[in-house]
Parts: sequence; C-alpha cells; structure tokens
Amino acid sequence: MTKVRVRYAPSPTGHLHIGNARTALFNYLYARHNDGEFIIRIEDTDQKRNIEDGEKSQLENLKWLGIDWDESPENPGVYGPYRQSERKDIYQPLIDQLLASNRAYKCYCTEEELEEEREAQRARGEIPRYGGKCANLSVEEQQAKEAAGIQPVIRFRVPKNVEYKFDDIVKGEIAFESDNVGGDFVIQKRDGMPTYNFAVAVDDHEMKITHVLRGDDHIANTPKQMMIYEAFGWETPRFGHMTLIINSETGKKLSKRDESILQFIEQYRELGYLPEAMFNFIALLGWSPVGEDELFSQEEIVKMFDPNRLSKSPAAFDGKKLEWINNHYMKQLDLDALTDMCLPYLIADGRMEENPTPERLEWLKKVVSLYQPQMSYAAEIVEVSNLFFTEHPVLDEAAKEVLAGETVPTVLQAFKAQLEAMDVVDAPTVKAAIKAVQKETGVKGKNLFMPIRVAVSGQTHGPELPDTVELLGKEKALAHLNQVL
Repeated sequence: MTKVRVRYAPSPTGHLHIGNARTALFNYLYARHNDGEFIIRIEDTDQKRNIEDGEKSQLENLKWLGIDWDESPENPGVYGPYRQSERKDIYQPLIDQLLASNRAYKCYCTEEELEEEREAQRARGEIPRYGGKCANLSVEEQQAKEAAGIQPVIRFRVPKNVEYKFDDIVKGEIAFESDNVGGDFVIQKRDGMPTYNFAVAVDDHEMKITHVLRGDDHIANTPKQMMIYEAFGWETPRFGHMTLIINSETGKKLSKRDESILQFIEQYRELGYLPEAMFNFIALLGWSPVGEDELFSQEEIVKMFDPNRLSKSPAAFDGKKLEWINNHYMKQLDLDALTDMCLPYLIADGRMEENPTPERLEWLKKVVSLYQPQMSYAAEIVEVSNLFFTEHPVLDEAAKEVLAGETVPTVLQAFKAQLEAMDVVDAPTVKAAIKAVQKETGVKGKNLFMPIRVAVSGQTHGPELPDTVELLGKEKALAHLNQVL
C-alpha cells in the first residue's frame, strides 16, 4: 500500500485563519491516523500579496495548536524546495515541454484587450471566458508581437468535450465538462512565475502527495489540475473538499469581514485560550466522532479520525461552544499555570504591578482560584475579578433592591461589628461571623447572605462569600460596608 502523504500549503498573505487551521488540522489528523506523512509547503508565487512574517506567523500558530509536520521549508526532506518561489527550475522545463507538445501556447493579449472581451461577453449575457485569440498564431505573428516588446503569458489548451470525474472523499462523485472551465487558462504569468493551478499540480506530483484535503472553494480548480496531470501522464491524487464554515448565528459563510467572530488563531492566543481546547474545537468543525461526546485529547482524536465522518453540510462556528470547551480545559489547568496566564492581562490593565512580591502572587492565586470554575479564557480575569481591584463597587438595580430590605441595616451593622473585632480575616472566621450575625439578629437565608454579599462586593452573584471577604481584606471589606451603610 502506498504511504499516505498529505500537505497543507498556505500562502504567506495573512495570518492563520480558522478555516486554514481546520484544513491543516484535518490533513494532520489524516496523516497521523494512517501513519503517513504531513508536509507543509509555502505557496508564495503571488509576490505582491505576501506579507512580512506571513510564513512565520502561519508556522508559529500551527505549532501552538499542537500540530507538527514531517517536511517543511525549515526541516526539508528529499522533495524540496518547499517554497514555490524557489521551485522555478522545476516548473520551467515542464512549461517548455507543454509548449513543445502544443498542449500550451503563448498568449500576447493585453489586460485591456482581455477586459474588453469580457465586457462584450457580459453584455451578451455570456459567462466571461478566454476566446482563444492567440491559440493558433503563426511563428511570424508571434515574432512580430515579441518585436513590439509584448511579454506573453503561457496558456494551457483545454481539451474539447471531455468529462473530468473524480470520487471526492467528502462529497462523492463529482463531474465537470471541460468546455465549462472558462477557456484556455494561464499557467505562467508574464513575470515567469507559474499560476496556482499549474504549480500546485506539479508540486503535488513531485512531492508524491497521495491525498489532497482542502476547502470546497477549491472544487472548481480540480478539473484544471486534473488536466495538467493528464497532459504529463501522471497519476491523480485522491481529492477531498471540506464544506464551508458558517457563522452559527447568521447562517452565512464565515467572511473575514464578519466582525462578530474572531477569525484568526492569533486572536484566541492573545485572549488566553488554550491550544488543547482550540485543537478539540476545530476538529469538530465539519467532522463528527461516533457517539455523543465532544471533549477529546489530541491523541484520542488522531486515533478515531475517520474521513468518512467528514460532514457534507456546512460546519457552524459557534463561539459559545468554543467558550464551553475552553472552560472545560481551564478547569483542569494547574492553578499556578493559570495564574501565570492571567497575570499579564492584569498588569496590562494596571491592576497588578509588573514584578509582584511572592505574597502578592499568593493572594492573586487565591483570587484566580475563585474564578477558575467559570472562566472561559484567561483575559476574562480582568472583568470577573473587578471587585478586588476597585475602591468602591458600583451598585446595579438588582443590588439596590437587595439593600432595600427591611432587616438589611440590622444585618450589616451586626456583620460590621463582627468584622471590626476580627484579628484574622480568613474564610473560616468569616463563616463563623455570619453564623453569629444570624444568631444575634434572627435573620437567615437569603435575607442574611445577600445584603452582606452586596455590601461587601457590590454584586448579587459571585464566589463564596467567606472567600470573597478574606481576599478583599479587612480594610477594603469595611470600607465597602461603610459606604453602603
């Protein structure tokens, strides 16, 4: 059996998007599940759109997600180079071969001429396509064009009336008529760089890629790539096109212009999401395991990954589900590690000093422990722990309603007296003080706890009341109480 070899081939034109991360992840899972090889190739032929550090950002964020690979520009194998811009010497002889066999030809049409042709076709209600003006130029006509200084592109001759069929891993059998691919397509640009459809077919063949898993926005490219394979007599890899990712709230395709969803892996890293949670979540975008469970380790997902369970329906990106999954991993995280994650957000917000003392760090660890069960990501610590870093809580309507109760002044005065008398303010002492207030005033239940909670913290909900008072400290708890009284 042929060894499985798959690839993820990003363009360094931007940062790692959720959709691209899913493509990389599914290729990784397919390779690891089948004891195959996972290759990273950089498709950087569009020099104008490449951004500085685009490649570095892609690779760093993939590593952060927990994805590793067998070959790439930084650890090349025998099928390099692994950047398309460095593979010109591989492409050029093949272009020349297609020209020599008349499977390709030089086209001297200018951009203006091509646009004019497209406009005329649109005006007639036709789908724009190249009409083949340069398909049969004589040698003399070609020489005249070149003497005029016109640099040609190279076009591939699309066979007439041929059906291209393939068995898609996700979608089943798909067929295209060659007459519907838009005419003879460009395989080499004027600057000598190959176009996407030519380079990707050559690279996949040369790198012995056996399976091509990618988004279904690439389906229309597949027949063109199959034509290249056919022209050279190469064996075609097995294709699989994964469905679109949609916004679960709008039902629309995930667009980079959709600002209701964070769409880049970097943004989730910056907010303090955990890589294990992101890996788990992305694996479920368009793939479903057997059973009802949704929380799995990386090793479990690799073991159970089955391409037959890739969905034919669009994958819904649900931000709430991601928060739920990340919360699961946050709750399992070592408290020291979580405190280290939270600290930079509090420093950036001016709530913690840059080099806190060991005592202050120990205090912060206790604060973080109060919120660990509810936190969806580390940056959330700034918002949820607000009461420990503000001088005077701002009371909302619900809090004011609690304080309007008839027995509230009696309860608060009694608790204040208990607090003032304490030498040590810790959770057990506070718990005992609340019991003493109950005994003294005869008030119990919500009428006892809620006024104390609101007066001390300004909130109607929050961590356990004795823990809250301990971490606020005697001075701050009394200041809050006095303000309310």
